Amino acid sequence: MSDDIPLAPFAHESLDSVPEPESIIAEGSEAVKGTVHRVAGAIEAGRRPGMPLSILSNIAREAPLASLLVAFLLGIAIARRR
Repeated sequence: MSDDIPLAPFAHESLDSVPEPESIIAEGSEAVKGTVHRVAGAIEAGRRPGMPLSILSNIAREAPLASLLVAFLLGIAIARRR
């Protein structure tokens, strides 16, 4: 009678407790896709005429050297703060 006892009677239950790697990867992929869509939407909203990104791109297009100088000086100012 003792030979009839299985070694792992609940082995099938332990298999269900571990999430499948594909579902974790799929969830991560969906999170990244959602973030990309939100960021892209924010960038597109900022590029509408009269919005800050539109103004900055127009200034950089008209005076690229002056824009480069301003960006360089801002970079120096930020680097010195730290």
